[in-house]
Amino acid sequence: MLPTLDCSAAMRQLWDFLDQELTAERMAAMRAHLAMCKPCQSHVDFDRAFLDAVSRIRQERPVSSDLRARVMDALRKEGFIGSGIGNRESGIEKPDGGNGKR
Repeated sequence: MLPTLDCSAAMRQLWDFLDQELTAERMAAMRAHLAMCKPCQSHVDFDRAFLDAVSRIRQERPVSSDLRARVMDALRKEGFIGSGIGNRESGIEKPDGGNGKR
């Protein structure tokens, strides 16, 4: 039986869901919740569109290595990323090391 998620739990797992980094059981629970919850599905749709736009812009207008290094350094100093490069196309690593399995 799948665990049931409320909207708060679904939103806490949203980025891991989009990155497909949840366990198979949690991915299925998220899909089940999203099938029944239009507000949460709207968040997923928006976030997917945002990630697609960022990816598209990165391909069309690559940033200088200097700017990338400054942004990554700022994110690292604020604790948003670890010391390595993450597995998402954006190159941003999650604070948990990016494994996302919960």
